[in-house]
This record gives sequence, C-alpha cells and structure tokens, in this order.
Amino acid sequence: MLRIGNTIFSFDVLEKKFMCDLKKCHGACCRYGDSGAPLAQDEVTILNEIWPLVRPYLRPEGIEAIEKQRTSIIDQENEKVTPLINNEECAYTILDDTVYMCGIEKAWSEGKVIFQKPVSCHLFPVRIKKFSGFTAVNYQELAICSPAREIGIEKGLHVYEFLKEPLIKAIGQNMYDDLCIAADELRKKGKIS
Repeated sequence: MLRIGNTIFSFDVLEKKFMCDLKKCHGACCRYGDSGAPLAQDEVTILNEIWPLVRPYLRPEGIEAIEKQRTSIIDQENEKVTPLINNEECAYTILDDTVYMCGIEKAWSEGKVIFQKPVSCHLFPVRIKKFSGFTAVNYQELAICSPAREIGIEKGLHVYEFLKEPLIKAIGQNMYDDLCIAADELRKKGKIS
C-alpha cells in the first residue's frame, strides 16, 4: 500500500496493466454487477436535474426502470447507486451495435449536459471509498475486464496511467502528480513491478 496524505492506494493501482477495449468486452461493466454505479451526493442531485435531457437518449427499458425506481436508489449496502434494469444492467445504458455504453455520456458528448457520467463509472475498475480518517483507492480485478488487462499488458499501460483523467477528477492534479512520482520511485527501488 502507498499512502499520500490521507489517501491509501493499493499497489495494484500502480502495478497492474489495464486499457479498456470496448470492442472485446462490449461494455460489460455497464451490463453486469451486483448493484448500480456508486454515486456521490452531488451526482444524485445532478442526475435529478439532467434527467429530462438524458431521457431521450435511453432505451425504453431504461426509461421505465428510472421512472419506476427514480434517477438513483439505495442499494443493499445502503449506498446511493444508479438503478438497474431487471437487476442486471445500469438503467442509463444504451446500445451501440453490441456495445453497452452510457446514455449520460452520449448526451454529454452531444453538448446536451455538462455532466459526463458518474465518477465511479469513469474510474472503473478502480473504486474509491471514504472511511473515517482516510480514503482508500483500490483496483478490482474482474473477469469481465480480462480483455483490458491483455491490451494493457500489450501497450505497457498501468491502471493509474490509463485512468489519469478520472483520477485527477477524483483526487486532484497535485495528488495524481505525487502518485506518479511515488510509482516511479517505487519502481526504481524494485518495490513494485
């Protein structure tokens, strides 16, 4: 583990290689899971506000799920998350041929909303969790992301490098810069690969 201030990073974030390949995984992270995407309180508010603008981008089953459950729900772990369609895929997903993608991000890419998508989605498969006195940043190695690990190894791209933009959004530029410096130092000293 690496500690920077009150944030603890698992070495997996620094060592594992990763690069999404939607053509191979078909957006499985939007489709499969125990729960919806974790949401910060401000994201819950944003989803309520942008719902009328995002609604036209969604599939009928997603619209139905959101209208029945609301724009966000509380899951079995008492966390705020996006609702699901039939307890499987995120209600905000759209299909681009055979690839599941984010309808919120589609609306954002077309300039309809200024919110790209929940940070937890942008960071996936990294999860950030706040505890009393510290924040934990962990990488989840999931079977659905095996194509991303393969291409990450092929390209030599570490998790923290691939997720640079969302990590900066989540932890700030200064902490991200410190993370990169620490990773380089740990690699030079042979403490991580």
